[in-house]
Amino acid sequence: METIRFASAHVKRLSADATLPAKFQRLLGQYDLPARFGNRTVAIKMHFGGNLGYTTIHPLFVQLLVKAIQDAGGRPFCVDGSFSVGAARARGYTAEVLGCPIVGAGGVADKYVYEVPAHYDSLDVIKLMGNIVDADAMVVLSHGKGHGHTSFGAAIKNIAMGCVACETRGKIHGLMAGHFDWQSEACTHCRQCVENCPTKAASFDAQDRLTISEHHCRYCMHCVEACPAACLQVDGSRYRAFQHGMALAVKACLDRFEADRVLYLTCLLNITPLCDCWGFSLPAVVPDIGILAGDNVVAIEQAALDLIDADNYIPGSLPDQMTMGAEGHLFQRIHNKDPYVQVEACADMGLGSREYHRVEVE
Repeated sequence: METIRFASAHVKRLSADATLPAKFQRLLGQYDLPARFGNRTVAIKMHFGGNLGYTTIHPLFVQLLVKAIQDAGGRPFCVDGSFSVGAARARGYTAEVLGCPIVGAGGVADKYVYEVPAHYDSLDVIKLMGNIVDADAMVVLSHGKGHGHTSFGAAIKNIAMGCVACETRGKIHGLMAGHFDWQSEACTHCRQCVENCPTKAASFDAQDRLTISEHHCRYCMHCVEACPAACLQVDGSRYRAFQHGMALAVKACLDRFEADRVLYLTCLLNITPLCDCWGFSLPAVVPDIGILAGDNVVAIEQAALDLIDADNYIPGSLPDQMTMGAEGHLFQRIHNKDPYVQVEACADMGLGSREYHRVEVE
């Protein structure tokens, strides 16, 4: 059974030592960082955000992590997609603030990659970002939040989408392609499917052909149920194909590191309904929870999801365009997709156990 360490955002007394940054320092202190990172280059894989987004991981936590690695004798650098580096400064991510270099994962042209065969559906190869897999060790520093495709995005998504080239990300997303079957001959073009789509994923193009955005589709089946001509069907199995592709990318990346050279940190703070890649921020849907740490991607993702309780939903926090379902995990209610499927896919890939023991760090 995996051990997951947890620093709660709850403050018991009015003292700096009782707040989350101090707990985070003590959490890091429970790991033998010199043995793990000493005299090694350490890639801190995180998301720099973009545009008007402001709910990414606060620079203070990154700064504390960088110092802990340096004190352990490691040589850290913060890394994200090459085209995201320019946006880092707006959120306070600079070398001067963080205390280490900020590097584009795929080099200046996003073309420095290593290819790994995949042979899954349309995902023939996985192109791993060179500046990540060249590192001796890695910290997967993730911001847990909702996501339109995966329902939840944290450690698994941080690796599967953040450690691969744009072309591979496109192919993984493309695994959801063809998830709907539209019988054009039977369609009356009444637009009931469009009018009843809660996320505006369904639309008719200039040639009056039905299109469905794979990113926005929640598999709620409202379009299918609303169609009076029964000319539309949605294949929900493509969601599992997408998650399997994500798991393949995670495995391809982690296979490049020794097992004890990767540390996972998941920040359950500013838990918004959509990914930071949207380029804007939304209100948090639950109060801040804290920070998790562990040695296994499956266990930490399972633990993060388990801590997000639908009973703690903040009323009125969802944008008017989004609706809340009645059953399942909070993010399943929001996105109508089971967020645990990605955890199951990674577990099936042999990347770890979903069983864990949580230890709170005071």
